[in-house]
Amino acid sequence: MLEPALLPTPLVDCTDEALARAGVELRLKRDDLLHPAVPGNKWRKLAPNLTAAVEQGHTRLLTFGGAYSTHLRAVAAAATALGLESVGLVRGEELADRPRNWSLRAAERDGMRLEFLSRTEYREATGRAAAGDGGAAAGPQWRWGPGLVLPEGGSNALAVTGAAAIPAELPDLGERDVVCCPVGTGGTLAGVAAGLPPGARALGVAVLRGGEGYLEAEVTRLHRAARGREFDNWRIDHGHHGGGYGKVPAELEAFAGRFERRHGVPLERRYVAKLLAALTGLAAAGAFPRGTRLTAVVTGVPDPV
Repeated sequence: MLEPALLPTPLVDCTDEALARAGVELRLKRDDLLHPAVPGNKWRKLAPNLTAAVEQGHTRLLTFGGAYSTHLRAVAAAATALGLESVGLVRGEELADRPRNWSLRAAERDGMRLEFLSRTEYREATGRAAAGDGGAAAGPQWRWGPGLVLPEGGSNALAVTGAAAIPAELPDLGERDVVCCPVGTGGTLAGVAAGLPPGARALGVAVLRGGEGYLEAEVTRLHRAARGREFDNWRIDHGHHGGGYGKVPAELEAFAGRFERRHGVPLERRYVAKLLAALTGLAAAGAFPRGTRLTAVVTGVPDPV
C-alpha cells in the first residue's frame, strides 16, 4: 500500500541577503517533504496517473529514463506499493552488462524490470509515448507487454493536472508573485502555470543545455493536451543549466553548500540547486522588480550517494 502524501507541503519564508538587497522576497515550497518514496514533483505528476492506471485495470506501468533517473525509481516504488508490475526502458544499451549503479539498483529492488535500449531506439520509443501512441510504443520487439505507458519524466496531461495543485496551496497569490520551478521535461512548469490565479506568473529554469524552443514547445503542447488552450503567464530561463543535464560545476556545488549552511535545507543538485542559483543571479541582475515575491518549488531530494 502506498503511504499517504504530506499535503499541503510546508511553505517557509527564506530570508536571503542577496535577494533582500534586490528587494525580492523568497519562499520555499517544500515539496521535497511530500512523500518518503515518491518525493516532490514525482508525486504530483504520478498520483493522477496511478489513479488512472488502477481505475482502468492496468497491471503494469511502462516508462522511460536515464541511468540515474529519479522518475524510474519513483515509478518502481509506487508500482510495487500498489501491487503493479513496472518496466523501465533505460537509455543506453551499453549499460545492460555493466554493474548497476545505485539508482538502477533501487529501481530493481522495488521490482522494476529494466530494458536497455540504444539511443536511437530510446528516441523512437519516447517520441511515440509523448505522442500518446502507447500501443505502438509497446511493440513486441522489446517484449514490454501491455500496460499504461508513462512518458519520460512522467510529463503528460494528467501530470499537468497534478502539478496544478501546487499554486492552489499558496495563499494570496497576486501580481507581485512569481512561482518558480526547475524544468526538465516541462510537466511541472505547465501545471504551475495552468493553476495560477490572474496576475501571478510562473518561471521555469531549464536544467538541460540547448533546450531553447524545444522546452517552450513542450509546455505549450502539455497545456493544449491538459486544458485545451495556451497560457501566456510563464517563461523559461535558459542561462543557468550549469553546462547541461546532470552537470554540477564547482561554482554550483559551492553555492548549494552555502545555501544549505545558511538555511538548513538540503538541496538536490541537478534541479533544485540550479533553480535557486538562477533566482539569486537573476535578482542580483535586476531581473525582478523590487517587491517581487518568489516562491521556489523544491521539487526533489538530494541523491543518497
